[in-house]
Amino acid sequence: MQLHSPVLKYGYSSDVYVASVLVDAYAKCGFVEDAHKVFVDISVRDLVLWNVMVSCYALNGLGEESLKVFVLMRLKGFFGDGFTFSSLLSACSSLGCCELGRMIHSLIEKLGLSCDVVVGSALVDMYAKCSEIVDARRAFDAMGARNVVSWNAMIVGYGQCGEGKEAMKLLSRMIKFGFKPDELTLASILSSCAHIAVTNETTQVHGYAVKMGFQDFVSIGNALIIAYAKNGFIDDAFSSFCLITGPDLVTWSSMVSSYAYHGLPTDAIDLFEKMLREGIRPDGVALLGVLSACSHAGLVEEGLRYFASMRNEYQISPNSEHYTCLVDLLGRANQLEVAYSVLSNMCLKPDADVLGAFIGACKVHGNTRLAKWAAEKLFKLQPSEPVNYKLMSNIYSSTGQWEDVATVRSTMRTKCGTNMPGFSWIEIGGTVRSFVSNDVSYVQASEIRKMLRVLVTLMKKASMIDEILMDHDLAVM
Repeated sequence: MQLHSPVLKYGYSSDVYVASVLVDAYAKCGFVEDAHKVFVDISVRDLVLWNVMVSCYALNGLGEESLKVFVLMRLKGFFGDGFTFSSLLSACSSLGCCELGRMIHSLIEKLGLSCDVVVGSALVDMYAKCSEIVDARRAFDAMGARNVVSWNAMIVGYGQCGEGKEAMKLLSRMIKFGFKPDELTLASILSSCAHIAVTNETTQVHGYAVKMGFQDFVSIGNALIIAYAKNGFIDDAFSSFCLITGPDLVTWSSMVSSYAYHGLPTDAIDLFEKMLREGIRPDGVALLGVLSACSHAGLVEEGLRYFASMRNEYQISPNSEHYTCLVDLLGRANQLEVAYSVLSNMCLKPDADVLGAFIGACKVHGNTRLAKWAAEKLFKLQPSEPVNYKLMSNIYSSTGQWEDVATVRSTMRTKCGTNMPGFSWIEIGGTVRSFVSNDVSYVQASEIRKMLRVLVTLMKKASMIDEILMDHDLAVM
C-alpha cells in the first residue's frame, strides 16, 4: 500500500498505533500476509493491536488463525475486551464450530462482558449461523440493551433456519419497541415471505420499504423479485425488476430463475440473452435458470449449448443441480442413452436428485433397464427414503413385472420406518393453512372434495367439447 512506504521512510514502523492502523487497513483489503508482517515486526503490542490482528483473521474467514492469535494474546497477559470476543465469535461462525462458541460464551460470562451490546449481537449471530436458533433466541432475550444490529441478527437467523413466521413476529416487535428496520432487515423478511409463501406480508413489507425510501436498494429489489415470484405473482416480480435502476447479477439471475420457475421458458431465455448483451457475465445460478427454462421448453440443442458454455466460456464447473437440469432436459426429449452417458461421465458423483430425474424420465418412456441401473445407485445413497422405492415399484408395475414389485415393496417395508408425510400450504384470507395428502382433518375437507369433483366434471366436459370442435374442424377441412 502507498501509505506503508512513508511509514517506513519516516521511522514510524515500530509505532504501535500506526501498526494497528496498517494491520486494520491490510485486513479490510484482504492482504492477510502483509497484515501479519506488520504485526510480527512490533515487539511491544497493546490490546488494540492484538484485537485488530484477531479481527483480521476472522474478517478474512481464517477462524483457526484468529483463535491461535487469541491464545497467544492470553499468554501475553491480555484478557481481551468486547471487540476481541465479537471477532472470536465471528471466527466460530465461519468455522461452524458451535461448541467452541459455547466455551467462548462461558468466558464472556465470567469476564462480565455479556451486557455489551456488540458482544450480545455477535453471540446471537454465532448461534444462528450454527443453526442453534433456540440458543440464539435465548442470547437475544438475555440482552439488556439492543440495537438494530441485534434485531437484524435474530431476524436474519430465523430466516436462515426456515422460521419465517417467527421472523415476521420479531419484526413487529422491533417496530413496536421503536427500532426502524433497515435494508438488511427488510431483505431478510422478504426472503422469509418467499419461503413460506405469504402474499399479504410481502405486499405490506413492500409498502413499508417504499414509505421509508428503501425501494432503490438493489438488495430490496432482488428480494422482492423472489418473494413475488414464489408467491405466484410473476408480473409483480417483473415490475420490481424493471424498477431497479442498476440491476446486478443477482437481479438478472433472480428474474431468469423466476420465469423458469413459473414455466415461462421463452421469457427466461430472452431475458438471459438480454443480460449477456448488457455485458453481465453469468454465474452458476443464472445458468441454472436458463437450463431449467430449456428443460421446460424441450429445447435440447440450446440447453446443451448453454451447458457446454459453462466450462468453455465462463470457466464454471457444473454442480449437481446443473446436471439434474441437463438430465431432465434429455429425459423429456427421450434421449435416455445420452442422459445415461452424461451420468456415467459426470465429473462428480451423481446425487439423489440427478438419479431421481433420470429414473423419472425412464418411467415416462418405459425404459426399465436404465431405471434399474440408476435405482441401484439411488438405493445405496438413500436406503431409507420410501419415495425412491415407490417410484421403482411403479415402473415395474407399469410393465407387469409383479415379482420385482413385491421385492421392492418388501425392501421398502424393511428399510423405511414410519416417515413424516410431506405437506403443502396455501394462504387463505391472510392465514397460512397446511395440509397433507388425503387430509380429512380440516374443517372444510368435505366442501373441498365436493368442489374438486365439480371442477373435474367441468374439466371433462371442456375436454369433450374441445374434441368435438376438433373433429368438426377436421371434417370441414
